[in-house]
Amino acid sequence: MSAPVPPARGSTVRSALEAALSSAPEHGLTAKDLSSLVGISEKDVADHLVHLEKSLKAQGLRLEVVPASCIQCGFAFKDRKRFTRPGACPQCRSTRIDPPAFRVTG
Repeated sequence: MSAPVPPARGSTVRSALEAALSSAPEHGLTAKDLSSLVGISEKDVADHLVHLEKSLKAQGLRLEVVPASCIQCGFAFKDRKRFTRPGACPQCRSTRIDPPAFRVTG
């Protein structure tokens, strides 16, 4: 059985991510949203975002991160630098975490 073929893309993955994030709603797009829009795996999104953040900075733009938050107690992961979803809440130890969302701002 052959591997699934990703959708045809006329640009690089990072430029496709940048375009998706530039037109993102105010609440941003999660890694899951981005993976379906761009056609890459959800795990690969975080790696591409690290590099995209540097490219945007050179253009005078910024990758804004809406922090992940705990669904149970509401704790917000404001100081977290990684773009992946945290495993558990440090306050209540719940694993029900809303993932971070991203968007490009000027």
